Amino acid sequence: MQVQVNTANNIEGREALMTSIEQDIRNRLARFEARLTRVEVHVGDENGERTEGDDKRCVIEARPAGLGPVTVTEQAGSIDQATSGALAKMTTALDRAFGKQTNRKGH
Repeated sequence: MQVQVNTANNIEGREALMTSIEQDIRNRLARFEARLTRVEVHVGDENGERTEGDDKRCVIEARPAGLGPVTVTEQAGSIDQATSGALAKMTTALDRAFGKQTNRKGH
């Protein structure tokens, strides 16, 4: 499974953040690793330097082998919260996608 993390230029500590996010992705999606070819993560600060509301966004796109891409988005007050929320959504979405593939009626 290839993991690619992209951050906006206005994010502080980009290198450490990218490494941390990649480790979180690999840990949380480890059970899907054999079925995923690529995971892309996009993290950004929607309002720049202003700190109004939930302005941090994390978009995760997973590419399961043999299926179309699965994409989730989460906005929160911090990058950690946005990433964690997006990962929770992604595990649910992948469970559903792979469950539909293998648990059909009559099969």
